[in-house]
Amino acid sequence: MNRKFALQLLLIFSLIMTTFSLNAQSVKNLYDFKVKDINGKDFDMSSLKGKKVMIVNVASKCGFTPQYKDLQLLYETYKNENFVVIGFPANNFLKQEPGTNAEIQQFCTINYGITFPMMSKISVKGKDKAPIYKWLTTKSLNGKFDQEVTWNFQKYLIDESGNVVDVLMPKESPISKKVTDWIKL
Repeated sequence: MNRKFALQLLLIFSLIMTTFSLNAQSVKNLYDFKVKDINGKDFDMSSLKGKKVMIVNVASKCGFTPQYKDLQLLYETYKNENFVVIGFPANNFLKQEPGTNAEIQQFCTINYGITFPMMSKISVKGKDKAPIYKWLTTKSLNGKFDQEVTWNFQKYLIDESGNVVDVLMPKESPISKKVTDWIKL
């Protein structure tokens, strides 16, 4: 093998390894994110280490809004078994979450007795998509799949190591056998 060819091969190999390295670095986990809770306080997702997490985009004026009841039941049932539900209000679908954070919190408390952590209202799609939802919906970032949010009450399942493992479409009940079996694993 001549010297020029060997150098070209070495350069190609270096470029390939750099590309793999950059791709590996772009895959984050849940614990890399800090968000604001519904009261505007910092919420560090790394505080959830060791827990299974269901992240769901919620809305108060949606046909799926009654899922709040099942989300609360799921949280109450499994919160002592290293499981948590995290709600992210979003107004991306037919403006079905028009309220302020205070109004959303009041609605959730009065109508559903919500005690699971609720975060500040964000965008889950479009140009202003929140960074955590960019991660949830993009394979090159989450290492698992590309899955845009299709409607309110889409649920992302995160394992105890902070990795996305599955997504449930809005129609699927938060208390489905699939979810409860996953939590009990």
